Amino acid sequence: MLKAYTAAVMSMMAAAHPDVGGTVTDAAQARRIHAEARFPPGPSVASVEDVDLDGGLSVRVYRPRDPGTGGDLPVVAYFHGGGFVLCDLDTHDGVCRMIAARTPAVVIAVHYRRAPEHPFPAAVEDAYRAVRWASENAAAYGAAPDRLAVAGDSAGGTLATVACLMARDQGGPSIRFQLLVYPVTDCFAPRTEHARGFHLTRRQMTWFIEQYLADPADGGQPYASPLRAPDLSGLPPALVLTVEHDPLRAEGEAYARRLADAAVPVTLHRVDGLFHGVFGLSGLLPEAGELEHRAVSALRDNTRSTTTRRG
Repeated sequence: MLKAYTAAVMSMMAAAHPDVGGTVTDAAQARRIHAEARFPPGPSVASVEDVDLDGGLSVRVYRPRDPGTGGDLPVVAYFHGGGFVLCDLDTHDGVCRMIAARTPAVVIAVHYRRAPEHPFPAAVEDAYRAVRWASENAAAYGAAPDRLAVAGDSAGGTLATVACLMARDQGGPSIRFQLLVYPVTDCFAPRTEHARGFHLTRRQMTWFIEQYLADPADGGQPYASPLRAPDLSGLPPALVLTVEHDPLRAEGEAYARRLADAAVPVTLHRVDGLFHGVFGLSGLLPEAGELEHRAVSALRDNTRSTTTRRG
């Protein structure tokens, strides 16, 4: 059961969100509706730079105000959510500013190619390419490539952990840590719990996956559904954050268990009384601040300089 105020915020968000898979079935229309929504601003940072890479991939680089580290900052590649179809660099600008300011770190936000125009594996190819770019260009922004982390929410959490799989399989780059906020980990997950009435619905997720997979059989591939990967060993340490009233909760928590079974250091934390999509909304929902606090604390602790890192 949601608190009355939390339910009111959820209703406000749902009213601004396209009813994908229901009254809205066209991706372009869904994006036009979604573009009318307003997102909380984040804190000020030292600089923000948009960089266009070849092949339709763009990134936005956030540099924090001088933290007194002597130019040895962590670098975080961040992937926005949106069901592989919606959202962009602007929708998650506040989230990336928050991470940059509070970690502090250089944050490289990635606007990967979206479905259905660019179905799987376009987004995962972009994710891996962006992580390589972040590693190769970290020093130019005052960050250390050996302090590289990846992070993302929802579909972006999928891309973050798949980038880790690809880096393992293709010999780098070295990734220190992965932050996964209520990730999609199985395209074929039943999502029967919390399937209706909590902002993100099972019907909406079905529509998102239909847009993402040009061939439904692709959903069984590990880079589409990391929960189905036969081997998760050798991946970076992870924090998996979930919320109670979320159809993605079960698969996110199952993925954390699979990581643990593969001897990957992992922390799983669920915040009760919240619904999908609240990461970065602590200004509206104070309870969401726990997600932010745990996220930046984990990024800070797991990307310490090699000269000061614990353990």
